[in-house]
Amino acid sequence: MTRQRRRGIIHRRRTATGLCLVAAISFIAGMTDAVGLILSGNFVSFMTGNTTRAALAFAEMDYRHAAILFVALWTFILGNALGIVVAHKVSSRRASVVLACVSALLVLAAISPATAFWSPQFYLVVLSMGMINATVEHVEGLPIGLTYVTGALSRFGRGIGRFLVGDRNASGWLIQCIPWTGMACGAVAGAFLAHGAGSDALFVVASLTLGLSLVTLMLPRGLQLHFQQPIAHRRNRVRLQAEPAPSAKHDR
Repeated sequence: MTRQRRRGIIHRRRTATGLCLVAAISFIAGMTDAVGLILSGNFVSFMTGNTTRAALAFAEMDYRHAAILFVALWTFILGNALGIVVAHKVSSRRASVVLACVSALLVLAAISPATAFWSPQFYLVVLSMGMINATVEHVEGLPIGLTYVTGALSRFGRGIGRFLVGDRNASGWLIQCIPWTGMACGAVAGAFLAHGAGSDALFVVASLTLGLSLVTLMLPRGLQLHFQQPIAHRRNRVRLQAEPAPSAKHDR
């Protein structure tokens, strides 16, 4: 087997594994978003919608609701940051440990009281949806959104446009429909689940997330590292900036 063929096989395996993981996580995110919306009346991962709704509430002088949604925005941001910290500092099994933390947060949300305003349950679910974005950041260099699909649909549409104008080299846009499909299917499942089980639906979502965490645990460590952006430390950046460019060496 030639080296080029071996690299091609590895590339296809990594891509297939990454897309399966993206589909599964997007399905869970869609379930959680539907369950959270039905239980709280607010989005738990669609922060664009929460931003618009917060602005409308503010304009209508419903400052309490606007404040709840603005706090949710920062909770979601905190969840994303916390997910990166957990992924890079807690364990080398990055995707698995982040999913385990998400599952724990969903369990805490399920046992927390759900009140009309300032619900701990709502913010715990929002925090978990922020964290889950740290599991897979890209697949073979292509950016992936797990809890939001507007960007994926935009990249998909632009890819169609490039194809129509004759660009046959950029085929990565085709995979952008996978997170949307996963989230759409998960949202349908979550809606039925929430209507049938109520707040206990969060226990089901937490169990599915934990199961996916255990499955991901069996993936090789190097493969899990491959799905995330590397951390560029300041020392490395300084060293790279200090090194002369190859063209400068050649001139000397």
